[in-house]
Amino acid sequence: MADRLSSLDASFLQLEDATTPMHVGSVMVFDVPKGGFDYDRLVALIAERIAHVPRYRQRIREVPAGLGNPVWVDDVKFDMTYHVRRSALPRPGSDQQLEELIARIQPRPLDRNRPLWEVYLVEGVAENRFAIITKTHHSLVDGINAVDIGNVLVDGNPTSRGGVMSTWRPRAEPSDAELVVGALADAVRTPSQIIDTVQHGIGDVTRTAKKVASVAGGIVSTLARASTRPAPESPLNATVGRARRFVMVGTDLDDYRRIRSRVTRSHKDLDVSVNDVVLATLSGAFRSWLLTRGEAVHGGTTIRAMVPVSVHADDSAPTGAQLTACFVDLPVGEPAPIMRLRQIAYSMAHQMGEDGAVSAETLMGLGGFAPPTMHALGARLGGVVSRRLYNVVVTNVPGPQLPLYAAGARMVSTYPVTPLGRGQALSIGLTSYDGGVYYGLYADRDAMPDADVLGRGIVDALAELVDTPVRV
Repeated sequence: MADRLSSLDASFLQLEDATTPMHVGSVMVFDVPKGGFDYDRLVALIAERIAHVPRYRQRIREVPAGLGNPVWVDDVKFDMTYHVRRSALPRPGSDQQLEELIARIQPRPLDRNRPLWEVYLVEGVAENRFAIITKTHHSLVDGINAVDIGNVLVDGNPTSRGGVMSTWRPRAEPSDAELVVGALADAVRTPSQIIDTVQHGIGDVTRTAKKVASVAGGIVSTLARASTRPAPESPLNATVGRARRFVMVGTDLDDYRRIRSRVTRSHKDLDVSVNDVVLATLSGAFRSWLLTRGEAVHGGTTIRAMVPVSVHADDSAPTGAQLTACFVDLPVGEPAPIMRLRQIAYSMAHQMGEDGAVSAETLMGLGGFAPPTMHALGARLGGVVSRRLYNVVVTNVPGPQLPLYAAGARMVSTYPVTPLGRGQALSIGLTSYDGGVYYGLYADRDAMPDADVLGRGIVDALAELVDTPVRV
């Protein structure tokens, strides 16, 4: 029997429109290896890897008369070359040109009649590099049956390996009659499956906690916590169009670690995390961004971030974790950078309570390159939590601190692309990898024409934290 989409996965299809496509992406930048890297090599690599993830050869099939949620069926006309595409940058192949290409590729909706993913090979990146851009629909990355395609493209092997012969053969699609019978049988077994998620809405945090999908690799259920207070008014909440901007920002992980160490030593009552330093950096960047816009910034000005955080489910099963939504009021009105960091650290510690956050080592030990999938799951959480509760989603996922490779090509940086929701002009994803922390700023093109200013603000705010002396 065909696998049926959960009500949550089906809701991502129903809520999708031309201005808010529900897919997540990533941008991975590589050095060209000595033997070169071309389109055929990428196709062979993907064909080998998706043999272990059958969902990438399946498409969505609707049930007649809407009697049940759609099902996954094998794509009998599966065409790898449709999903794996090729592009190139004109000279000089700068990061700005790559950002513009990403901003044009990512907003395009995925074809509902085919498996819901795409991969682009981008050649001609400056300094003898190339990039791989991925797009994967929310409904595909449910955390149990499928992971983001970026999760399986890279590994720790620096040598190119020969591919394996694919033995996949599609199963025949069910007939309309079989789909109807299957939907009715499922309705008898699980009556809640026929609840229309979109009509009933996911309006409050309690219901959200029951509806968000489970996570793969030992990370089990998802919870959300939030104040009932609506988020403050912000230019980050604006009508979203179809066009996007994308900004890549690379920083040094050691800077965050040094700041964390200095503040923790000086304030014995405060356990500062690298994630706290990231949020303090963003607070400083938002502060300077608002000031350049001429916005009123006073001592109480805040921007509320929804931050998905992985927490232990219990002490006996450290890999059994839950993805929890923390809601942090970033103190952008506070002029002192260390004070911003202290306020954020106290807020995060209060929300986490006794559920301790999963360590970076635990997340990195999930197998494969976990950050793309974790970003997708974080974005799924942001997609169902009531948007009146936050101004911006910030997903921060630690990655391995060792180099990874795709068919022998070394990955030098990686930038998440997390989708925008209705009324959300900006989303921020970041991944730490091999000594760097890489931000992907994805913004509405009209609401945030100055997204690059925010990007420069991140670099400046981090430098300010590094240079500011810590006083007890």
